[in-house]
Amino acid sequence: MRADARKNRDHLLAVAGTAISEQGVDVSLRDIARRADVGLATLLRHFPTREELLVALLRTSFDELTARAGEFETSSSPEDALVSWLRDCLAWTTEFRGVTVLMAAAIEDTESALHASCVTMRAAGARLLTRAQAAGTARTDVDGTDLFALVAALAWLSDQPPLTPRVDHLFDVVANAILTNPAGTDTGRTPPPGP
Repeated sequence: MRADARKNRDHLLAVAGTAISEQGVDVSLRDIARRADVGLATLLRHFPTREELLVALLRTSFDELTARAGEFETSSSPEDALVSWLRDCLAWTTEFRGVTVLMAAAIEDTESALHASCVTMRAAGARLLTRAQAAGTARTDVDGTDLFALVAALAWLSDQPPLTPRVDHLFDVVANAILTNPAGTDTGRTPPPGP
């Protein structure tokens, strides 16, 4: 790909990422093109379908989360690595509104262009969990699928305006429920007042 075409593609992906974080994965392609200051035909030349745009945007993010798991695995204690990676996953899933539905579908659909990246990312989280379990700091009745489901549930909560202020507190509750020695995971935050 030529340098100018790569630059235009990267610009479209950056704009799409911002649009999805504001409006969710169903944001119109026309709106993305308008925000990028290009015609719809230009956007469609780079990404002929919404799925191709989402695949390009999300696959990069999944790969980054997988890489982060590897970094945490070599630089942090098993407990800290697991909690830090879960925080990164939650931050990402709350940034890209509606993405957890796509992730869940991609993991089950072996024909999805996102399947391999989703499965690899989930496996990276499972490795962190297994490492914490081997160190005796995480429950042994939880697996990578459970971690994925818990992050998806917290991401859904963060997208519900009345519950958004409680997400950090609920993250700590979930982390404390997974870990067998959760002393280091509690942030000391006072739970937000109820509705």
